[in-house]
Amino acid sequence: MNREEIDSRLDAKAVAWLDQALAEAAEAAGAPDNVAAPTWELRFAAAGRHVGQQNADAVRALLLRHAAADVATLTRLYQRGAAAERRAVLLALPDRVPGPGALPLIEDALRTNDTTLVEAAVGPYAAGHLDPHAWRHAVLKCLFTGVPVAAVADAERRARGDLELARMLADYASERTAAGRSVPDDLHRVMNMTGEES
Repeated sequence: MNREEIDSRLDAKAVAWLDQALAEAAEAAGAPDNVAAPTWELRFAAAGRHVGQQNADAVRALLLRHAAADVATLTRLYQRGAAAERRAVLLALPDRVPGPGALPLIEDALRTNDTTLVEAAVGPYAAGHLDPHAWRHAVLKCLFTGVPVAAVADAERRARGDLELARMLADYASERTAAGRSVPDDLHRVMNMTGEES
């Protein structure tokens, strides 16, 4: 979402807050790291309170862009942040980090049971950088936690012809059936993506 779209969703007080936050972020871009968190990082954390939760992800992405946030900054914000801030960092990774340097953040999110973090973690950054083993486990994590497989970026391409993923899915389906539990519909969808019969 661009600045004009964001502004159209905010009242005058929130627009003024955002103007100040973006100015602080731009001023911090390229400046040496200080021991104390720059003011814009505090605004990153407070964004939901000032612009509304429905606009917070877009505003946080804009702050990261204006601050030219690098992997170290993204990692700091992720580690210090609450779930909403962590989610915003994960969603911003494809735009902020060209290589695999932020994979530890994806891996951390996939270890949680917070479905908002898992869903954000299986986006385009994971599709482009997770190795096949880790990606397969991310797909299974979605099935375990109820995150829709539709959230898994590039799932059809990555699953196509993946016999190991098909085996893992079949094992998971067998375990659920043996335990008297239903098999998630999404499991069949992913199995079909592999080209194997479910």
